[in-house]
Amino acid sequence: MSRWLVTGGAGFIGANTVRALSEAGHEAVIFDNLSRATTPLNLEWLGDRAELVRGDVRDLAAVDGAFRDHGPFDVVLHLAGQVAVTTSVADPATDFQTNAAGSFAVIDATRRLSPEAVFLNASTNKVYGQLEHHTIEELPTRYSDATAPEGVSESTPLDPHSPYGCSKAAADVYALDYARIYGLRAVSLRQSCIYGPRQFGVEDQGWVAWFAMARRLGRPVTIYGTGKQVRDLLHIDDLVRLYLRAAERPDACAGRAYNIGGGPANTLSLLELLDRLEQWRPADAPPGSAPARTGDQLVFVADGSRVRADLGWEPSISLDDGIPSLLEFVDENAERAAGVLARA
Repeated sequence: MSRWLVTGGAGFIGANTVRALSEAGHEAVIFDNLSRATTPLNLEWLGDRAELVRGDVRDLAAVDGAFRDHGPFDVVLHLAGQVAVTTSVADPATDFQTNAAGSFAVIDATRRLSPEAVFLNASTNKVYGQLEHHTIEELPTRYSDATAPEGVSESTPLDPHSPYGCSKAAADVYALDYARIYGLRAVSLRQSCIYGPRQFGVEDQGWVAWFAMARRLGRPVTIYGTGKQVRDLLHIDDLVRLYLRAAERPDACAGRAYNIGGGPANTLSLLELLDRLEQWRPADAPPGSAPARTGDQLVFVADGSRVRADLGWEPSISLDDGIPSLLEFVDENAERAAGVLARA
């Protein structure tokens, strides 16, 4: 049995991870500021499976207090953060304080107060920016990256194109440098598009769930750009399995960064997702259109070679199996979530 601190543990990824930890016999402490309106729904789903510490990663005393009062921890999974590119463009200062300074607070507290812990940093594909040196081809329903047909590898230079990308890259680099300088058993996971049950998507983040929720509720949606933007989708259960694997095998992965996604076999464009949703529930009206948004990558697909070699992990849940699990969740929870959001 191990003891985990999960920052942002009341969110989509965090709640799924905490549930899996409990089922595997581990202990979890959630550190979360509960800023998202739907977090009470996740906490209700979790029940008494974890201890909740309400706090914000921007509050250094609160972060240290969580470690002093509830640690030491065997694993620190750092998920807390500002999650939307658009929000970072509108308010870069808050984005920096949350994602860069807040992440530093958690990393440094781990170094000082749980130095033997495995530190798992949830980074993002946005650290690579627009991949402007890649040749992008436009096909009927999607873009395709001719330069990296098997996906983007970790040797690709970091080149963030938004405040969000910059702040997440700062945390990413700090985690890896703390592994080098202080021997912290830190791993940075540059995650692509994660989807699945417990995801209450909004227009600016969690696009797969957002489109599904909007379709279920009969609400209009907007396509920014052509709709041919492509991501490799990774089901939440596969991601949680990776977290557990990395925590179990730190000697194989400490000090390394990994690109984490569904890979070439699990890619989808916005237009292709809408086509799948049309088969699920026909739309009342066609989507609206608007110019492409700042910082939106045309294509990102993760090359999973490194994580497969080091940890023996690869995605196991196909889109044909994973998307129905999300749609089932949406069918059961969309109206209640909409009510919670309306009262927020």
